[in-house]
Amino acid sequence: MALIDDITIRIKAGDGGNGGKSFHQNYGTIHSIGDGGNGGRGANIYFEGTSNLNDLGEFRFKKVIKAPNGDKGMNKNLDGRKGKDIIVLVPLGTTIINTSSQDAVEILQEKKPILIARGGRGEMGNHDGNMPRLPENEMPQWQIGEAKELHLILNLIADIGLIGLPNAGKSSLLKALTRALPKIGNYPFTTLEPNLGTITTKKGNIVLADIPGLVEGASLGRGLGIQFLKHIQKTKVLFHCIDSTQPNAYKTYQTVRREFEDYDPTLLKKKEIILLTKADLTDAKQMEKNLKELKKTKKKIIPVSIYDEKILSSLKKVIEKF
Repeated sequence: MALIDDITIRIKAGDGGNGGKSFHQNYGTIHSIGDGGNGGRGANIYFEGTSNLNDLGEFRFKKVIKAPNGDKGMNKNLDGRKGKDIIVLVPLGTTIINTSSQDAVEILQEKKPILIARGGRGEMGNHDGNMPRLPENEMPQWQIGEAKELHLILNLIADIGLIGLPNAGKSSLLKALTRALPKIGNYPFTTLEPNLGTITTKKGNIVLADIPGLVEGASLGRGLGIQFLKHIQKTKVLFHCIDSTQPNAYKTYQTVRREFEDYDPTLLKKKEIILLTKADLTDAKQMEKNLKELKKTKKKIIPVSIYDEKILSSLKKVIEKF
C-alpha cells in the first residue's frame, strides 16, 4: 500500500441542541406552564492510538470529520438526546497539531482517547419560565461545537526502511519478502511515495517501508529530495540496498551517506545493514570486489537475490531479530 504520513484534515464537534419551547396547561386551570426540555449536548471528537494502523491512509478521501449535533428538547420536560461521541483511530506515534493555535499532542498509547474537539452545550428548555433562544441561526457561541483544522504527522512509519539510489531493487525486495505489491519498473523514481509490507513473526508484525530512491543533492531538494529524507527519519533500522552490478559499490554507499549528513547528521547513527541486491546478476569477481570495498563501512553486508529462497529465508531471520 502507498503510505501517507502527513495530512491536513478538518473536524467539527456537534452543536448543542436547541431548548424545547412548549407549554402544558393543567386540568382545571387557565395557566400554561412551560415544559420544554433542555437540548442535548453536541458530540465530542476524540483521537485514539491503535497498533492496527500503519499510516494515515484512512484520511486520504475523508478529510472532513463532523460529529452529530444534540437533539432539540421536547415537551413534558424531556431533554434532547446528546450527540454520540466520535473516536478517530490513528497510528501510534501520530502528532496532532492545531493549525490555528499550533498546540500539539502526540498519540503514544492505545485505548486512551484524547479529547480534541468539544461539543457545544445544549440550550435550556422553557421549563421553569426559561425562554430558549431560537432560531438556530442565532445560536450562541457556547452552543456551537468546536471546529478545528488539524495537521496530522506520523512520526514512525516502519520498523525497517529500505533505502538506496533509484533502481537499487528495493521494491522488488519488498515484494519478495512481504505480500506488498509496489509498482516496479526499470526507470528512475518508480516509487514516488513509500510502500509498506509486513512480515509476521512469533513476536508480532514487522513493518518494512520501501523508501523512494534519492539522487545526489537530495538534501538540497533535487529529485524527491527532502521528502525522501523525511521518511528515513521515521524508521527504526535501515537496510541500505546497493545494486551489486554497479562498478563502484562504496561510492554509491558514500553518496547516500553524504545526503544524510547534509540533511540531518543524526541519520548516520541509525542501525544499518547493507544489502547487495541483484546478486544473481553479478559474477563472483564483481561480488568479491564489492564486499572488499564495503568492508570499510564496518557494517553487516548481505548479498541478496530475490530469486533465491534460501537467501530470502536467511534475511527474514535477520529481520525477525529486530
